[in-house]
Amino acid sequence: MIPRETIDRIFEAAKVEEVVGSYVTLKKRGANLLGLCPFHHEKTGSFTVSPSKGIFKCFGCGKAGNAVGFIMEIEQCSYIEAIRQLAQRYHITIEERELTQEEKQRQDDRESMFVVNDFSNKWFQAQLHDTQDGTAVGMAYLRQRGIREDVIRKFQLGYSPEKAKLWEAAKKAGFQDTYLVNNPDTQIGTGVCLKDEQGRLFDRFRGRVIFPFFSVSGKVTGFAGRLIKQSDKAGKYVNSPTSILYEKKHELYGFYQAKQAIKREDCCYLVEGQLDVIQLVQSGIENVVASGGTALTYPQVRLIHRFTENVTILYDGDNAGIKAALRGIDMMLEEGVNVKVVLLPEGEDPDSFARQRNATEVLGYIQQHQTDFIRFKTQLLSEDAGNDPVKRADMITQIVQSIAVIPDIIKRQIYTKDCASTLNIHENILIRKVIELRKKHLNEQRKKIPTKLQSPDHQSNDMEPQSQQVVQTQMTEERMKTPEKSSKEQNIENLMQIIIRYGEQVLFQLEATVIRTGEYIINELRRDSITIDNPLYQLILDEYMAHYQEPNWVAAKYFQHHPKAEVSQFAVDMLADKYELSRMYSKQMVSENVVKEVNVPSDLDILPELVQRMLLELKYTIVNERIDSMQTMLKEAQKHNDWELIRTILEQQPMLMDIRQQLCKVLGNRVILK
Repeated sequence: MIPRETIDRIFEAAKVEEVVGSYVTLKKRGANLLGLCPFHHEKTGSFTVSPSKGIFKCFGCGKAGNAVGFIMEIEQCSYIEAIRQLAQRYHITIEERELTQEEKQRQDDRESMFVVNDFSNKWFQAQLHDTQDGTAVGMAYLRQRGIREDVIRKFQLGYSPEKAKLWEAAKKAGFQDTYLVNNPDTQIGTGVCLKDEQGRLFDRFRGRVIFPFFSVSGKVTGFAGRLIKQSDKAGKYVNSPTSILYEKKHELYGFYQAKQAIKREDCCYLVEGQLDVIQLVQSGIENVVASGGTALTYPQVRLIHRFTENVTILYDGDNAGIKAALRGIDMMLEEGVNVKVVLLPEGEDPDSFARQRNATEVLGYIQQHQTDFIRFKTQLLSEDAGNDPVKRADMITQIVQSIAVIPDIIKRQIYTKDCASTLNIHENILIRKVIELRKKHLNEQRKKIPTKLQSPDHQSNDMEPQSQQVVQTQMTEERMKTPEKSSKEQNIENLMQIIIRYGEQVLFQLEATVIRTGEYIINELRRDSITIDNPLYQLILDEYMAHYQEPNWVAAKYFQHHPKAEVSQFAVDMLADKYELSRMYSKQMVSENVVKEVNVPSDLDILPELVQRMLLELKYTIVNERIDSMQTMLKEAQKHNDWELIRTILEQQPMLMDIRQQLCKVLGNRVILK
């Protein structure tokens, strides 16, 4: 168990803007920070971080929480794992008893697999640096490729010898086969080992240089192994199998090492292979990642887009490189990314190109040769089209198809104008073609939407963007169809918000007696026998009464940092403000040329009046419900000639009507229809 005092220290140290800022590019917006939500697909940011309140909230998908909640959500880890991760980040020592074997066994599969990957990564590095075979074979290969020692350690490169046995070391360390061998059905197990038909373990990556892949937070998710010796029986590269930690189409090699530089430079260079990344970093260019030798995927593009809108693709000057560039361009345009392309000299790839040049020379070449996608496609396709009118028309259509997928209408207009000028064709013709192709594109995407929509939590992140847009629109419509909260439910939620925000504030003080906001609300509910049916609300009220008298206790902090996710989520929802009051509302025009500042009272300034009104609103709603219920009962009693029940109802009704009338006078603005 981690002591409560340690958890409190971690919460105090973990600034939500720093934690979230490690994963998402945030921009100042008034008192808050704004960025693209990492939990759902969006092109316009609705993800808000409030440093003053220590919370984040996405007004698109509804995800909300504090620094710990963010780590839990983005890393898909437990509360305790998130606490440990933040403790490590902020250099806070956690003193806790050692877990028993039973407790270790209960740790979830994800955590166990991360532990196995970390062990394997350290073992691969030790084999490279500390063994004769590693030095003679693995290190010799890396030095032959011109990679320095400091860069080898930066990327944590390793080596898996032909004869050494990772599986044996892992078994001695107490790791189970379940986490060493991958089960393709459950996707449990790292796959660092394989099993033969007799059930014997052997290493997956033997005889290979190892390139580890990291999550955005720096945990090892999987590996790629590069064969050193030529072989017809084995592929040049072997990757970890798909698991709950690693899926090749989601990975970008070098992203963990590059993310800060990408944010700093507001640009990402995209290359194909691991060695391309390493050589560019070694030359001094840090904001570079690799797609891993496969076609670019939507999840990869979205990961980059979280940190920057600007991508420059660096590809080989051969046909394969050109085709790869073309495949990636439309995908990035569709995601709202600004794309430029650099084709390297024929016979060069980023690895060989960077090996012979320093950062200044490489960046100079990029600046001189980078081009936007229209000019790139035009130059590329013009060579094939020549003066053939049919081929030229096809070329124009291909370029316009790229423009048509761009989600931003202004960018589409600018690119259309630029394309018309470049290709010497009338702009109106291109505009009509763009509209036609865009309609066709959107219709095709709609057809791909599954008949039964998934919930946002289970929706595949691989769905193409326009499909996601349509799905999200339909989901919004579905939400709109769901019943709204009843007046009573809304009144109670308003009171819960007051308790979360201001529960510890002194509401009244009568001589030596201090009455706090939450205490007063709860006592009023009890005095009038108003029951709370929502178990989450009742839990919060019970915990409030158990803790509110503790010295320096703050309701917002306590519930926001609550270990139960549903409590923390609700607290953050109650603390989050979608809008900020504009400064114009704090000014008043006195005369034509004179404007003076006006004090706009906050909720805290008028707290006693606000609490009283909210309680009266709730009571008014309950009385109304009872009157309506009695009317229904009266009709039923009259149908069945139940004279006893009719008499009872008629006796009670005037009293309720009188109470309602009194509440109306206090609340004002009420019309009673008799």
